[in-house]
Amino acid sequence: MKSDKFYLVYILECLERIKEFTEAGKDAFMVSHLIQDAVLRNLHTLTESTLRLSDGLKNSYPDAAWKEIAKFRNVVVHDYLGVNLERVWKIVENDLPVLERQVRAILDDLGGA
Repeated sequence: MKSDKFYLVYILECLERIKEFTEAGKDAFMVSHLIQDAVLRNLHTLTESTLRLSDGLKNSYPDAAWKEIAKFRNVVVHDYLGVNLERVWKIVENDLPVLERQVRAILDDLGGA
């Protein structure tokens, strides 16, 4: 079984990729199926990784939006055609930077990446 640290590092890698894919901004994201697919794929694997984190870790860091991430995973996985791109962009702009700071802080607490 992989460790919490392994999944946290992987989550950071997904976040870095999403930042790279969205560098061109919202307009490029909205018109490019390639960018949309890349972002959604990384959001999917990021959310899957959060599900694999131990309950102990999630309970130790309740400020992270673990439940909201799991809910979004269900939308991405089970209602792919119903994904609202405006909502995804808001998540990219507003929520992912917060998640990145939280994951980095947790990793620091665990002794770094």
